[in-house]
Amino acid sequence: MARTWAVSGVDLHLDLTGTRVRAALESALRQAVRTGRLAEGVRLPSSRALAADLGVARNTVADAYGQLVAEGWLTARSGSGTQVAARPADEEAAPPPARPGRTPVRYDLRPGSPALSLFPRTAWLAAARRALNAAPAETLGYGHARGLPELRTALAGYLARARGVRAAPERVVVCAGFTQALTLLVQVLRARGATTLGIEALGHRQHHDVIAAGGLRPRRMPVDDHGAVVDAPAADAMLLTPAHQFPLGMPLAAHRRTRAVQWAHDTGGLIIEDDYDGEFRYDRQPVGALQALAPEHVVYAGTASKTLAPGLRLAWLVLPAALVDEVAEAKRIADGHTSTFEQLTLAEFVTCGDYDRHVRRCRLAYRRRRDRLVTALRREAPRVRVTGVAAGMHALLELPPGTDEDEVVARAGRHGLALEGLRTYRAAEEGHRPALVVGYATPPDHSYTGALARLCAVLAG
Repeated sequence: MARTWAVSGVDLHLDLTGTRVRAALESALRQAVRTGRLAEGVRLPSSRALAADLGVARNTVADAYGQLVAEGWLTARSGSGTQVAARPADEEAAPPPARPGRTPVRYDLRPGSPALSLFPRTAWLAAARRALNAAPAETLGYGHARGLPELRTALAGYLARARGVRAAPERVVVCAGFTQALTLLVQVLRARGATTLGIEALGHRQHHDVIAAGGLRPRRMPVDDHGAVVDAPAADAMLLTPAHQFPLGMPLAAHRRTRAVQWAHDTGGLIIEDDYDGEFRYDRQPVGALQALAPEHVVYAGTASKTLAPGLRLAWLVLPAALVDEVAEAKRIADGHTSTFEQLTLAEFVTCGDYDRHVRRCRLAYRRRRDRLVTALRREAPRVRVTGVAAGMHALLELPPGTDEDEVVARAGRHGLALEGLRTYRAAEEGHRPALVVGYATPPDHSYTGALARLCAVLAG
């Protein structure tokens, strides 16, 4: 008869079949170790506890453990109990051999990630403790699809103060990252009869994939030195990065912001404003949110992925009144609601001022990193032109005319340095000067000096 038991101290699932209990127990444990279900180092329950749960004699379990120790499946040490022994990997499970000539990545200067070493662990944990201690029990139940009122209120106040967003808590919907936020908006637009969505020709390819997967046709809008060209796009909506175009790095020019808003008023179209790193500016005044110019025609999208960490999976939409219920319903169907624990913690983190303090610390750290990058390149690779560094967490390195962008990326890879060329962010048919998109926030502090030295060596070679 098959038996499944939850063992005191360790939950262990065993199927014992047959009348010979000891043989069945040995076979079940041996099979669990052989298949990897019980991994190396896993501590097994004591013979007394396992015998009690299986309803067999303790000596039966002790004898089975002893036999498996003798065979090398388990180890037993006085005071440490019985554990799964280390075993050589099976030939079938052995990892494939490394490709000849492939150099492991030692330094990573690809864009898109903040400095994860700067995550405010102590302050975050303190906020989590305060938030959980203060939260009533019902807060830990199934929440509203829009998000917890505490977080929506905190975000509305912060966004109005720091980004100039015209926000009210009832207009905010909390999402599990920007990708989900964009997915929900695409679903709602499609249900409303939209067929096309304008997207900057230079930008994240993942956004293009999300739009296409949601049933809308992406329409690429050219990007020049003034940002996206928004003159009467043939689309029902458009996705813009007005504060800091990714990856070129410039803000959307004032006259184009006006044109975009006028287009939305005239056509009833919707603008999705991706404010992915609007808090980080260095050599210019902050560019306020486009949403403030037309709150009923612009969806403001923000995220904690760049200010805190992508692993939190927290983002927010500030929506026109006409879209709030539809987006909230799409969110409810998608996953019910975003994790309550992270929402409570972020609400407390923002309310107590720790979020502002963290952003200011990151802004200072990133500015120092950016200055070191610019200084090093000016000295070691003077033919490389650095642009797009007035804000954000990345720089555009324009390579000398005639340089093969792909060859530079490949050469860097052979030296253990991960880079991305501008080609990664443009449509295949779009032409552009050869350039690199360098994420200077990505490396941890201890490796940034080495990453810069390797970059300069590659560009000077």
